Amino acid sequence: MDHAPVTHTDDTDPTPTLFDEMDTTEPDADATPKKKAARKAAPQKKSGAAKVSKKSAADETATENASEPKTKTERTGTRKSAAEMATKQREISVAEFFTKNRHLLGFDSPLKALLTAVKEAVDNSLDACEEAGILPEIAVELTPTGEDRFRMAVEDNGPGIVHEQIGKVFGKLLYGSKFHKLSQSRGQQGIGISAAVMYGQLTTGKPARILSRTSKRADAHEFLMSVDTSQNKPDIHEKKVSEWEKDHGTRVEIEMEARYQKGLRSVDMYLKQTAIANPHVTIHYTDPGGEKVTYERATKELPAAVEEIKPHPHGVELGRLIGMLKDTSSRTLSGFMQEEFSRVGPKVARDICKLAKVSEKAHPSRIAREEASALHDAIQKSKIMAPSTNCISPIGEELVLQGLKKELEADFYFANSRSPAVYRGNPFVIEVGIAYGKPGGVGLDITQEGRIVKRDKAAAVTEDLVGNADEPIRVLRCANRVPLLHQQAACAVTKAVIQTNWRAYGLQHPKGALPIGPMAVMVHIASVWVPFTSESKEAIASYPEIMKEIKLGIQECGRRLGTYIRKGKRLRAEFDKRNYIEMYIPHIGLALQEILDLDDSERDDTVKTLDDVLQKSRKF
Repeated sequence: MDHAPVTHTDDTDPTPTLFDEMDTTEPDADATPKKKAARKAAPQKKSGAAKVSKKSAADETATENASEPKTKTERTGTRKSAAEMATKQREISVAEFFTKNRHLLGFDSPLKALLTAVKEAVDNSLDACEEAGILPEIAVELTPTGEDRFRMAVEDNGPGIVHEQIGKVFGKLLYGSKFHKLSQSRGQQGIGISAAVMYGQLTTGKPARILSRTSKRADAHEFLMSVDTSQNKPDIHEKKVSEWEKDHGTRVEIEMEARYQKGLRSVDMYLKQTAIANPHVTIHYTDPGGEKVTYERATKELPAAVEEIKPHPHGVELGRLIGMLKDTSSRTLSGFMQEEFSRVGPKVARDICKLAKVSEKAHPSRIAREEASALHDAIQKSKIMAPSTNCISPIGEELVLQGLKKELEADFYFANSRSPAVYRGNPFVIEVGIAYGKPGGVGLDITQEGRIVKRDKAAAVTEDLVGNADEPIRVLRCANRVPLLHQQAACAVTKAVIQTNWRAYGLQHPKGALPIGPMAVMVHIASVWVPFTSESKEAIASYPEIMKEIKLGIQECGRRLGTYIRKGKRLRAEFDKRNYIEMYIPHIGLALQEILDLDDSERDDTVKTLDDVLQKSRKF
């Protein structure tokens, strides 16, 4: 049966539907009555199928329309104007920023947070005591208050804090007295202890307790406070006059979410290394289990007092120079150079101005940017004396040795303090100390008569700072007398240790790793501004000048170590040779007795004479 072609007047899909296909089917001539009855009902089925087919087509069309790309307006909805976006812009508080980024300050895990909080409190106590000329005595207490919760308490005998400043010191980030001073100090940014208070309130919701007294005649003031993070200011809950048995000092208590465990990066190890780098301090430590340990001081002499210095010209960048020119009170450029910088006299100032082709009588605030750039270039090209080192206070070779011997049990000690050097205009001193070998060493000693004898049994090692002979050496990193326990691989100290050729000094040294041996290496940098890699102050940046000085200090200690190791090997070899010869001396005595017909006393005298000849003829 033929049909005329279907004409489509719209843009729909011309594909035949199920109804069209059924309509084109010719009737069967041989169909039975049952089949004919079925055909009579077929148009109703066709109509139902057609409805289903049309619905399916509509769904397909909707799906196709949904898959088509939308315009930018349809994707984003209502577009916002610049005025609407401007209403949502606001200033971010420093405290608010570090609340969301507390990992930058060292509070990225409960285990590390406990150490960071103790470190910041102890560093502040040591700085305060030394600045006031007081021999520091510090008490550290860790008390568990619940599951993964501890109360940290640090108490010192320092000068105390006036009550008007307590809130700002402990409750305001980036507030302190050390940022603008060019002199050695442990703290730099004024963030640490206030960040610990902030971490405690974030994790437990409890305020910190501060107790301080400035003198015996003054009252002791107690504060309960937290940090208002939205405005970066202290939120004082309670303040009162309290009774305290100490004549002067400060006590801070912070409850926080934390985790405690012993190890090389624990609070215990930090306090031990603090006692090594600060031999003038006494530390009383009570761990969470109630066990008490006291690290006694090795000297009663305080570190030399430091003096604040002016910035050195070679460490000033162009932008800072332009700012200093605008802010100075000097009326001439020559006076500005002499008053605002260290190591600049009239002749040096005159030479710099002449090289920059700028009048030395010009008013500093009227110096244009081009002239300031020429002045900066002239400063870099001029020879200027290195900055004074009165602003830094290194530990000293003798005290480094005392600190190592006081806290580490080893067989060989040596310390080396380098001459002052400069990076970016900042003076610094590198000090290196080593402790090698388990107590007893090779187990041999030489008497005044030249005899080699075995040593007495060595004392047991209580701390694992000096590892075993098949373990990597321990690296103790310190900056301004503060131990650095984390981010060891990123630190300039570790890189310098790895880059040193330890094979030349008798140690095994795998490529790209720490050498193998029972040794601890302590490296200390003293500077007016330590270039830390982050706000958490855990690693030192790899400035070429700093790397060079660390390597030179390590090499000097390495040469002494190599001499000791070679001497120990020779001593052991000589001891073995003498023992081998001594085995035959009694037999020689018996042979001489038979040949010369000697009695027993003469034979014994002969054996003793032979033994003395052996010891004297084989001098070591």
